[in-house]
Amino acid sequence: MDDLDRRAAGLRALAPSCGPVRLVAVDGHAGSGKSTFTGRLAEALGGNVPVLHLDDLASHEELFGWTERALSQVIGPLTAGRDAEYHPYDWNLRRFLPPRGLTAAPVVLVEGVGAGRRALRPYLAALLWMDRGAQESWARGRARDGAALSAFWDGWTAAETRHFSADPSRPFADALIRECPEGYKWLPKPSETARSHHSITHGEGSPPAY
Repeated sequence: MDDLDRRAAGLRALAPSCGPVRLVAVDGHAGSGKSTFTGRLAEALGGNVPVLHLDDLASHEELFGWTERALSQVIGPLTAGRDAEYHPYDWNLRRFLPPRGLTAAPVVLVEGVGAGRRALRPYLAALLWMDRGAQESWARGRARDGAALSAFWDGWTAAETRHFSADPSRPFADALIRECPEGYKWLPKPSETARSHHSITHGEGSPPAY
């Protein structure tokens, strides 16, 4: 059985990674359960933890081309100790909306496909990967969104496959999160690569205590 309160305490105890902020990423395939888990984790962290959903930075034209927006609108201000402002994308209106604030809180969660991408990893205190396979995740997402979005999912799965082939996140995860009937299991790092990454970015030789 998972213990999100204990895990949350471990995340809060990590060293700041993005200015004064501990930026914690939740990555995984579309439909893997990232949003639900992130909501649970935010509650365990106190309920007032800012959450950045990467769906707000992506767009129809740039499913994965949002790196510069993330760096300039979010990472830059947080690194400087300032609250961030980003322009969320409206997927129905197909345009970016007026800016929305993101507080430079002690812990900030960022969730979405590609949250652990290469360009963001240096700013992360922890990278969590939802441990559900691509095909199962995509089937869940298609069932959730219905037949009307079938064509979108066809394009998305091709784009996601290209993204993770060129810029994988899972090998660098600090923990794998597996959904189970009792809640969530936190599994060890998937490889030594993650330990090396954590040592480089945080100057430590041991895994974080979460």
